Amino acid sequence: MRRAPLLVRFPIVLLTAVIAVAPPASAGAAPAVAIPFMAHQAVYDLALKKARGNATVNSVRGRIIYSFAGNACEGYTTDFRQVSELQSGESKTTVSDLKSTSWEDADGKTYRFKIETQMNDGSPSAVDGVAERSGNTVTVKLKQPKPKTLTLDPATVFPTDQVRRIVTAAKEGKSVLELVVYDGSDDGERLYNTLTVIGQPIPGDHAPAPPDATLGSAPLKALTRWPVTVSYFDRAARPDGGEQTPTYAMSFELYENGVSRALVLDYNEFVISGAMSKLEVKDSKPCKP
Repeated sequence: MRRAPLLVRFPIVLLTAVIAVAPPASAGAAPAVAIPFMAHQAVYDLALKKARGNATVNSVRGRIIYSFAGNACEGYTTDFRQVSELQSGESKTTVSDLKSTSWEDADGKTYRFKIETQMNDGSPSAVDGVAERSGNTVTVKLKQPKPKTLTLDPATVFPTDQVRRIVTAAKEGKSVLELVVYDGSDDGERLYNTLTVIGQPIPGDHAPAPPDATLGSAPLKALTRWPVTVSYFDRAARPDGGEQTPTYAMSFELYENGVSRALVLDYNEFVISGAMSKLEVKDSKPCKP
């Protein structure tokens, strides 16, 4: 099973949640809009939605647990775990276990990440590094899997900033957003071009169909949400001509406070759904005076 980048965590990705995110002080930054995102822990149950073509996937099951904590003074920490079991032809079973912890400052200037992946009973592989923005330069320093320094496109944004920009674009009535995203996925050297398509807003009085963990959450009852699809294109695999196929795509409904529901992960050969089974609102840790 191909492992999606960390934004699928987010579907680290776009599961990032922050409280009072400050606008990033970088070139080409989005308008200075403070967005009150919600600190929370969410659980998503994974299942095979459909297989395409000659895909040999028979079933998928698994779970994502995503937690967020922090504030605008100390930065934001996310903890993520995804365990997936994929069954394919001839009763072959592949179990993957992904654990990650990341920290990002509110200005979108620094992003630290540690990721560990294990397939079946094999040895875990680790990625550990930090990405920093200084002026128009974005530099990544990796400790694992091997020491290395990378220089990224100056337009690169990190996961929390990506979510903030999508919400801002949705509230401004925009339907398309293109961003260059770095999240430390794979071996820490991959950069993605992303295309986000934002649908019409869904008002708070249009409740999701049950069962859904968001139905019992008072902070979400009056909030607007948007159907969003984000396609990820490997920047290093751009074709010389013609149309590039995305490495994978994510669809979900995004609340204006940063919570995502109704996940759909499209890996081209097969599609996985992620239904939110639990949502716990966390207390926000205020900035110290």
